Amino acid sequence: MAQQDRAIRTRRTILTAAARVFEQRGYQAATISEILTTAGVTKGALYFHFPSKEDLAEGVIRAQDHQLPIPDRACKVQQLVDTVVLHAYRLQTDPLVRAGVRLSLDQQAQGLDRSGPFLRWSEVGTELLHKAQAQGELMPHVVPADTADVLVGAFAGVQAMSQAVSNYQDLPRRVTALLRHVLPSAVVPSVLAAVDITESRGAFVNSTLHHTHTVPQPASLS
Repeated sequence: MAQQDRAIRTRRTILTAAARVFEQRGYQAATISEILTTAGVTKGALYFHFPSKEDLAEGVIRAQDHQLPIPDRACKVQQLVDTVVLHAYRLQTDPLVRAGVRLSLDQQAQGLDRSGPFLRWSEVGTELLHKAQAQGELMPHVVPADTADVLVGAFAGVQAMSQAVSNYQDLPRRVTALLRHVLPSAVVPSVLAAVDITESRGAFVNSTLHHTHTVPQPASLS
């Protein structure tokens, strides 16, 4: 078990180092030697977990899949909003998420399959919108897959603009503006009126998630 824990820690160290290098350099310019130096591990350890630079990049892209999920909400539109704003919050605070997004948008990343995150986010959005539709939260004309694709594409553009303009400092404001523009075209007004899309929502969702997943310590017997 100790050996397995050590392997998991080493893998995480390598991914975090790779994320830092990919975010700074981009896929093409990043080198295995720089990632090794940043991670402080042996070449053997790195190649044991990731046989190539492409495997490393795909590991960074997939790392965001292992984040804590949003718990079920009674209002599925709120659950969709919380999923979006939490991802925006993680972009501001988690280097792995930032690097994964940069790699997904890196058109110079020859040979790297960048479609995964876009398809996965579209699937997540489509599923939540289908559930919202079944509960009468959406307008009759809405096609969930189309709305999900628009939201994913628009988010990708908004986060790229935020990164270029303010290094993600203004991302919550931009995401709130995006949601205020897109949601009224799809969501029943009475439902939308009760949905929280304020700029602080992402930080709030993140704090409640980590609070929920904190294991309570046993009370002292003394």
